[in-house]
Amino acid sequence: MRNISEARPLRGKVALVTGGARGLGLETSRQLARKGAHVMIAARDISRAEAAAESLLSEGLHVSTLRLEVTSVADHQTAYAAIERLHERLDILVNNAGILVDGGAGALAPDQPPSDAHPRTVRDIVDVNFFAPVLLTQTLLPLIKRSEAGRIVNVSSIRGSLSHMSDASSPIYRNRTLGYNASKAALNAFTILLAEELRDTAIKVNAIHPGWLRTDMGGKEADMSVEEGAEIAVHYASLPEDGPSGGFFFGEDRLPW
Repeated sequence: MRNISEARPLRGKVALVTGGARGLGLETSRQLARKGAHVMIAARDISRAEAAAESLLSEGLHVSTLRLEVTSVADHQTAYAAIERLHERLDILVNNAGILVDGGAGALAPDQPPSDAHPRTVRDIVDVNFFAPVLLTQTLLPLIKRSEAGRIVNVSSIRGSLSHMSDASSPIYRNRTLGYNASKAALNAFTILLAEELRDTAIKVNAIHPGWLRTDMGGKEADMSVEEGAEIAVHYASLPEDGPSGGFFFGEDRLPW
């Protein structure tokens, strides 16, 4: 991964980070706020979101909380109403919330082959990792269109790359988690199609692979810190006018679909 370059400051920008109360979401919220954004920490557990916000407020950062169950269409509408009432627009949306429940943590290969994947498990993962960010983005897009330069960052994974899934030399080749891989591949497709739809606007839409991170999901053996992963998310949330859109990135490296 090449080092990511300095992006634009975010003073006065309004950002929403889903799954923002812990792990990558919390650190992304922190780094966005340090760049000057007002960050809404969205999480289904409001008490956890409030605890996270309190820690960032103690650092002098501008944050607030929003209860958001990402699979709830009613919560999407409530979020829209709250953002419109308080801020009138949304400059940055980081679709970070996600689950991995059909395999081992991090880079560990699952014991269950795709042919034995349980349909309920696959549906649950796709609901959270794909349908939730799609429906939330659709709901909030009118607010993003009010921004001078809206940014949408979809937190994907290299495990959503069809090229890597089919390449025996890839480090993720043995990760055959059907639900997770398929959900991230679908999220990548949404990224491409939405970016193409918005190509004549000031909105930029990108998918990122934040790396294998030392989080509850990634496990203790992961090779990157949560701070390093958040730097990637923040970079694409703060792209300048001439930045890319419709890409899939790890740092500044463009990944194959």
